[in-house]
Amino acid sequence: MGRRRTGPRTPLALAVPALLATGFLLVPLLGILARTEWGALGSHLGSAGVIDAVRLSLLVSFGALALSLVLGVPLAWLLARVDFPGKALVRSLVLLPMVLPPTVGGVALLLGFGRRGLLGPWLEDSFGIVLPFHTSGAVVAATFVAMPFLVISLEGTLAGLRPAYEETAASLGAGPLRVFGTVTLPLVAPGLAAGAALTWARALGEFGATITFAGNLPESTQTLPLQVYLLLQNEPEAATSVSLLLLAIAMAVLVGLRGRWTGAGGSPSAGGRPRRRPGRRGRLAEEAPQTAPAPGGTPPPGPGAPGPGVPGPGVPGPGVPGAREPGDLPDPGSRAGTWPLHARVTGFTELTLEAAPGTTVAVVGPNGAGKTTLLRALLGLTPRARAELALGDSEVGSLPPHRRGVAWVPQDGALFPHLTALSNTAYGLRAQGVGRTEARRQAQEWLSRLGVGHLAHRRPGQLSGGQAGRVALARALAARPRLLLLDEPLAALDQTTRAQVRHTLRGHLSGFGGVCMLVTHDPVEAVSLADRVLVLEDGRALQDAPPAEVTRHPRSPWVARMLGRNALPGTGTGGGTLALDDGGTLVVADPVPAGAPVLAVIAPEAVALHRARPHGSPRNVRRGTVREITAVGSRLRVLVAAEPGPGGSAAADDPADGPADAPADGPDLVAEITAEAAAELGLADGAEVFTSVKATEITLVER
Repeated sequence: MGRRRTGPRTPLALAVPALLATGFLLVPLLGILARTEWGALGSHLGSAGVIDAVRLSLLVSFGALALSLVLGVPLAWLLARVDFPGKALVRSLVLLPMVLPPTVGGVALLLGFGRRGLLGPWLEDSFGIVLPFHTSGAVVAATFVAMPFLVISLEGTLAGLRPAYEETAASLGAGPLRVFGTVTLPLVAPGLAAGAALTWARALGEFGATITFAGNLPESTQTLPLQVYLLLQNEPEAATSVSLLLLAIAMAVLVGLRGRWTGAGGSPSAGGRPRRRPGRRGRLAEEAPQTAPAPGGTPPPGPGAPGPGVPGPGVPGPGVPGAREPGDLPDPGSRAGTWPLHARVTGFTELTLEAAPGTTVAVVGPNGAGKTTLLRALLGLTPRARAELALGDSEVGSLPPHRRGVAWVPQDGALFPHLTALSNTAYGLRAQGVGRTEARRQAQEWLSRLGVGHLAHRRPGQLSGGQAGRVALARALAARPRLLLLDEPLAALDQTTRAQVRHTLRGHLSGFGGVCMLVTHDPVEAVSLADRVLVLEDGRALQDAPPAEVTRHPRSPWVARMLGRNALPGTGTGGGTLALDDGGTLVVADPVPAGAPVLAVIAPEAVALHRARPHGSPRNVRRGTVREITAVGSRLRVLVAAEPGPGGSAAADDPADGPADAPADGPDLVAEITAEAAAELGLADGAEVFTSVKATEITLVER
């Protein structure tokens, strides 16, 4: 039984013109094939004139390609990466030769570079260069009409390349030219190859501009297209054979591109994850064992003389029984020195930072608070904010990113897809001038410390998300930065691996001579890794305190919720009552001055649930509806949404706080109860319940 085609049927009104268009393009090609004298093809193509034309065409086309690469690649990068006045005009100039009649292009070249043109006399008098009616003129004419294909192809590929790769390379110490040569060009290689192939093919077939600007001189400017023009007058059969040769070359180029010019098929886009090859080495990396530093595991020693307790060569690495704790060793390639942080950030994010060497600052806040903007400002990568930055005694805020000594791990790691894990990790060391062998040795040590040493020769496309995250972290640590910026570096790890990597990272940071800034949404990371927690909101510092202080007295509702607390912003009404921002009132144990903005923090276990209105000591009773029940360890968290309507009261025991049938306005509350209590109450999604909170269970924090 034949396969039945799926999908919508092609409308006849579109199919017929499409077929006619295909036939219109195909008939001329069939005409060449039908009129070719196949028996005389060899003699036609082997004639002296044709061989000379082929040799000259190859010289001109490859010369035009080389000139297009030298001039077009920087131009494409400029158009894709830099905003400047007149950019639209420059792009129009690039496209102009594609729509300009070739003969008009030749006339324009004569008026620009001819002996009586704008630059021709100067070129002849100063350098003795005469372009018209010379082979070099044919190269210039071919470059003029062919270079736009290279620029357009490469600009599109560069525009689709994620800037994070280049920004990360700069943060590892690579200068702009090194970044361009080692990261940008390899990642845009498919687009560059496609543009180069089209440029060469177009230069090979150029006719109009060449004959107008360079003339039709045998063995000097008479290329294959011009040879075809001459043969048509005296030997049309030979002209057909040479035309067939040019047709075959053009088709070979297009088949080789396989749709890369139009974006159909071909290789994945630049910067994407490469396809996995079949076979064992191409399988998902999750199938490989996830080696991580085991308790008592130690990495190989760093360079230099080993310190006390540091094993010598041959000592087992991480995960091998009998090795020591990773945090007990000096970091591989560590450099002496301490670098306190002094920063003043202006723009979207406004704050001043002071941190002593060895301090880890956790940066937390809701989405859009300015966390990533802060990191990018310290790197010098964003116009939204600017940082006056000093590391130790050095003012680096005016330096380019690659000279600041600031390493960055972006949210997705931004591993270079064309390099192995080992080469990725060694990249920063190589950029700083470390020899290849030493850089790879230190890189292998860092990979082993983070439990991915066995994956050193795999590329990012062969790693799982968690493994790639650890490689990205190893790459930043190996670069020996003065300031380390981590943007949610452990987010992609599973819970077990996250704990292991967190332990290793904590061991490194304990002896780190600089400052580490860690953006995180994980309260465990903030508490276990950080010495201070910086809370951002709308680009401003809302709180900057030790983790214990932030945990006890969070000033941000978002942080309180991140820590698993209920956070109710309100304003004092005088006495012991708050007017909540989300509606309703709240009775508290301590008096609050009228108009004072405060945050009422309530632990989930302090919220009691009842199926009927409770009576007794609770001062805050509210009616609501169960919206969600989730398990947290052996307990359940119940989200209760306040429901407007009769029957709810903010303070049921105090008649002065409102009548018994007051609407149950106000924020949602999260309660934490045992599974047995939930079963006894018969809780389910949509069930109506009453929440109660004692006034003494509420902690007030100034906003």
